[in-house]
Amino acid sequence: MPLHTSALSILKTLIAFDTTSRRSNLELIAWIETYLRGHGVAASRVANADGSKANLYATIGPGVAGGIILSGHSDVVPVDGQDWTSDPFRVQQRGDRYFGRGTCDMKGFIALALAAVPLFRDGTRPVHLAISYDEEVGCLGAPDMIAEMAENLPAPALAIIGEPTNMKVITGHKGIMVHEVEILGHEAHSSLPHLGISANMIAADLMHDLTQLARELWEAGDPASPFDPPHATLTIGTMQGGTAANILARRAIFLFDLRCPPDVDGEAALAPFRAKIAALDTQLKDAFPDCGITMKQLANAPPLTAQGGEEAEAFVRKLTGDNSPAGAVSYAAEAGQFQQAGFPTVICGPGSIEQAHQPDEYILINQFARGAKFMERLAQELKQP
Repeated sequence: MPLHTSALSILKTLIAFDTTSRRSNLELIAWIETYLRGHGVAASRVANADGSKANLYATIGPGVAGGIILSGHSDVVPVDGQDWTSDPFRVQQRGDRYFGRGTCDMKGFIALALAAVPLFRDGTRPVHLAISYDEEVGCLGAPDMIAEMAENLPAPALAIIGEPTNMKVITGHKGIMVHEVEILGHEAHSSLPHLGISANMIAADLMHDLTQLARELWEAGDPASPFDPPHATLTIGTMQGGTAANILARRAIFLFDLRCPPDVDGEAALAPFRAKIAALDTQLKDAFPDCGITMKQLANAPPLTAQGGEEAEAFVRKLTGDNSPAGAVSYAAEAGQFQQAGFPTVICGPGSIEQAHQPDEYILINQFARGAKFMERLAQELKQP
């Protein structure tokens, strides 16, 4: 059976598992374990704290150094409120496209890697599959798996993260930091604001500071940067607070993310904001002991840089035939985490990021076919002595 055909069958199975990040991925992980076991491959789970989700990694081929990591995340973004024209959890072929949530980002890559397992078994060097959870909510799941792989595996030569790049080689991505800021005020009648503290008013002031910081980061960007946009970005994603127009808000909360290219220190950029929060927290507690401000980091994924990945880039180019200049992407990914653990890392996978997270997400059939050819060439390359 052609690899493209067997991969499509696997893709249909993977898409049918609703692994939206808010849900468990254990049914999908169990299916993959069974599939690998059928090919004589043992897999290892690395679960989250409460056991509701798990990463999975497995070695196909000999247990020697110089293997290739193929990594993808199992979780997908929600379909809530999106105008889909077909069932998002059932692969539909229409024209030159396969539709379904995760076809592009990034169960298509995982399906192709799994379909190639029989080919990888005959290599003189191994393939290490790495499948994570909670990438879409801040790259939260992969670090524990990566640490275990670094400790337990014979040193791999490189890692390929299969995010959708139209099979182009990507050697850089921005890092991401996500923070939650919570303000606790003191309720009072809105006609008597001196008798309380409005958490909403404090939140508005803090969000104004972040808006100003976002503007400063924008203006400080290097026009020669390979990233689009060529600067760090800061956005406020959600905000909630208050109970009524005539009550000083007891509680306000907002989330923001900061995405920095490798040459921007996110912690340094946020230092003045942290200092202001600390000072305000003291002032609020002095006025009312039940008041205060907390800033909690929810995610912190490092950027990917081209430095140290030259051999990995050359290896992947050999498989894809891509001779265009290496690219950089503004989204965050797990590639920086693999690189931080000491694995030379590049991003390369089928499909376009422009289709990711959209209603009627799809992958072009010719991209899926190119991904299949990539896996076949990788298998052939690993058979070389």
